[in-house]
Amino acid sequence: MALPREYPDENCPIARSLEIVGERWTLLIVRDAFYGARRFSDLHNHLGIPKAVLADRLAFLVSEGVLTKQANEYELTAKGRQLWPVIWSMITWGGEHLLDKPTRTYRHADCGGAIGRDRGCLRCGQVPEVGDLVAHPPRRPRDSRDDPVSEALRRPHRMLEPIRSG
Repeated sequence: MALPREYPDENCPIARSLEIVGERWTLLIVRDAFYGARRFSDLHNHLGIPKAVLADRLAFLVSEGVLTKQANEYELTAKGRQLWPVIWSMITWGGEHLLDKPTRTYRHADCGGAIGRDRGCLRCGQVPEVGDLVAHPPRRPRDSRDDPVSEALRRPHRMLEPIRSG
């Protein structure tokens, strides 16, 4: 039996947020949208998510205004881009507490400075918008997947810049 998506007895912003982004796969879809994945096939191939689940999650995120769909491509809306601090917090927390190998790093596109835990640029002190960040692969990448998203992320890639598959 599937667990309910709603928390009707909770008058809490966390509970309301979980109704939108709390299901399995949803935050990974949003993460990949920040990386620039736009096409259903790219999300499916990169995440390995069942097609029916992906279609359901994408339709729900569109209906909630987190993503928009134009010409068979999905893109984060302004509402969706507001999730970046949540994604960033999970990246830094998971990297610090759960992983034991090198992870992706992020740099400020304007000055090249590394981005610290607080999202601030260690060189210029600014807190760049997500579109002003460049994701860099780990020093010793171990990802052997050959999908377009994985391939694009093996080299520096500006966040939100569309990943184009062949």
